[in-house]
Amino acid sequence: MNLRDLKYLVALADHRHFGRAAEASFVSQPTLSTQIRKLEDELGVALVERAPRRVMLTPIGHEVADRARRVIAEVEQMAELARRSRDPEAGSVRLGLFPTLAPYLLPHVLPDVRTRFPRLELLLVEEKTDQLLQRLRDGRLDAGILALPLHDDQLHAEPLFDEPFVLAVPRTHPLAARRALRTDQLEGLDLLLLEEGHCLRDQALDVCHVAGAGERAGFRATSLETLRQMVAAGVGATLLPALAVQPPVPPSPDIALIPFEGDPPHRRIAMVWRRSAASGAFFSALAEQFRRLPTGLLDVRAASKPATRGRTRSLG
Repeated sequence: MNLRDLKYLVALADHRHFGRAAEASFVSQPTLSTQIRKLEDELGVALVERAPRRVMLTPIGHEVADRARRVIAEVEQMAELARRSRDPEAGSVRLGLFPTLAPYLLPHVLPDVRTRFPRLELLLVEEKTDQLLQRLRDGRLDAGILALPLHDDQLHAEPLFDEPFVLAVPRTHPLAARRALRTDQLEGLDLLLLEEGHCLRDQALDVCHVAGAGERAGFRATSLETLRQMVAAGVGATLLPALAVQPPVPPSPDIALIPFEGDPPHRRIAMVWRRSAASGAFFSALAEQFRRLPTGLLDVRAASKPATRGRTRSLG
């Protein structure tokens, strides 16, 4: 058994197709198929169910592939540890972010990250939170920027900042003239929310539960852009995170943004990595750079002033 064959099995588990797995592994399909057969012969079990139009792993194949991921991740950690001992701030880092944060945070922090770490290559991956967590656990990501809490003892979380929410309503809405709201003034309001799988949906539902608000029945958006368009069209109201309504995000003349008084509802953003990672000290330094947001960026009161006509952003 060798590391190369374990990587072939993991590629096959990911792609469920010999041709695509071979392409991803930079080998020919016959080569990959032959090595998988050799691995099966060595272990004495069938790892793959082969059919004319599809490939499926057997139950033991799934278990071996999961263990193979961990073995590969540990070997990569050893190589990373050796490399970073020579040059701690160089190399590649696979960093995951979720869709309702990535396009709004990155423009504000990446220029300074590049200045601080000029030899670092950031490979950015945008996925929903559950997918990012799975990739972190099995070693396909080095770190992630996620919303707390996570409830995973395998991961270390370094808090970065608290991002407040703002209420977005159509300009014709009875609340549009308010300069600020208390959370309890959301009571009885039905909000437009994202579909299942988005952490922003869960965060908004938590706010709704505390405030006595509800979800608008019959509608679930696939993105913040959809929510923004629905609010601008007068369909209803929603909660938007602060970074999604700040410059350079263009304004929408049809949306009013209302901040919350006192301690506003918010989500806590953190950088997360495996506790077993060899580069914990480096990730702490990288987290410190992501923590340094421009002054006033999280102050939603400026974005809510009538003169700005409410700033939102298209995800494009």
